[in-house]
Amino acid sequence: MEIKNKKAYFNYFIIKEIEAGIALKGCEVKSIRKGSCNIKDSYIRIKNNEVFLINTYIEKYTGSPFNYEATRERKLLLHKKEIKKLKEQVKQEWYTLIPLKIYFKNNIVKVLIGICKGKKLYDKRESIKKRDLERLKE
Repeated sequence: MEIKNKKAYFNYFIIKEIEAGIALKGCEVKSIRKGSCNIKDSYIRIKNNEVFLINTYIEKYTGSPFNYEATRERKLLLHKKEIKKLKEQVKQEWYTLIPLKIYFKNNIVKVLIGICKGKKLYDKRESIKKRDLERLKE
């Protein structure tokens, strides 16, 4: 199962992509495997040299006695050097960290982090124009 953030590709220029693990509870993994997850409005924040996925909605798994908050902060698993690089890029170049995709790799849940720069309105219009021209070519 793969959950994509289509809105991110429209609203941001993706500069670089990084793969990270995510710390989840067992019920959350089952819910993601079922496909009931939404990362449309989520973002990533660095605090205290730790990286957190914020505002990601993972539906509560039915049939489980262990309940959790659906939009809680989830810790992302990265190396110290990677966190340091991300922190420097976000501070110096005003980049934003956005989750692009949640997927399974060897039965482990991974998050594809995009280091992004926001698009202006005229950039969005240009990307719409390119997309329409490609459709006409086909």
